[in-house]
Amino acid sequence: MPINQQILLDNRPQGEAVASNFKLVSAETPALADDQVLVRHHYLSLDPYMRGRMNESKSYAASQPLGEVMIGGTVGEVVESRNAKYAVGDKVVGMGGWQEYSVVDANAPGALRKVDTTHVPLSHYLGAVGMPGVTAWYGLVKIIAPKEGDTVVVSAATGAVGSAFAALAKARGCRVVGIAGGADKCKYATEELGFDACIDYKVHGDVKAMAKALKEACPNGIDGYFENVGGWIMDAVMLRMNAFSRIALCGMIAGYDGAPLPMSNPALILINRMKIEGFIVSEHMEVWPDALKELGTLVGTGKLRPRETIAQGIAAAPEAFLGLLKGKNFGKQLVKLI
Repeated sequence: MPINQQILLDNRPQGEAVASNFKLVSAETPALADDQVLVRHHYLSLDPYMRGRMNESKSYAASQPLGEVMIGGTVGEVVESRNAKYAVGDKVVGMGGWQEYSVVDANAPGALRKVDTTHVPLSHYLGAVGMPGVTAWYGLVKIIAPKEGDTVVVSAATGAVGSAFAALAKARGCRVVGIAGGADKCKYATEELGFDACIDYKVHGDVKAMAKALKEACPNGIDGYFENVGGWIMDAVMLRMNAFSRIALCGMIAGYDGAPLPMSNPALILINRMKIEGFIVSEHMEVWPDALKELGTLVGTGKLRPRETIAQGIAAAPEAFLGLLKGKNFGKQLVKLI
């Protein structure tokens, strides 16, 4: 049987996550039981939500258990099958975790999904045509629900979620403004992703400066905001929100190290009669077929051109993940495993 390299959560972060929170181990892949398949992972997805799972504090999902393979989305190929629905060579997406192989009960609901790589590269099923893309779709379509001509803003604009959000919002006739870190990311946002404007938070580095930049980029105010970051950036955006505006609250990466994130002016929620809704996309599986169909079409037709940052080998996953939390990635962060 193949030797499977795995990364476990060895201990919980005390404040900021560090590489020594993880441990690299090797194990033989077990023999398959009936209805199981063995998947050789080609790519591992690294995502900000994983940082929250490393904590032991109460959250929307169970904490990552210590001494077990870190949670994570994967795409790969079936290399052995004892399940009639899956053949050797099938390309599949699942939650195989931070490891090179996974044994999957292929009859379990949602455990595996076959994907077609004719027009969409396999890696994109972890980004634009995967969970991040559906996250963008749900927040935009179901919570912000924009009308043509609305102004919408998204933080972490050039990441996997933000880039999909831009394509989806432009397809609905919106003015789309991004917030990202660095001139290169902002240039990519406007020149390749179709954003109407992108604000560099490294230049506009406090609430007052960001609010001023948002006023210039959004002269008619902000009708919808997709939040990935929280903290002072959210405070600045709140100052520019219109009456009856909507916020889709997806991530609060500024607070993943455990410190509370106070809101400076919550009265604005009342003053502007705002709707703020947090959501977890895995709780809305009913929308995935429609969302994936639209996202796949956008990628296949070149209207969504996602960028990827790719680390090489399972041993590189911890440092790549820590870099993601600091915004060092450009687009979707992946680990290539084959």
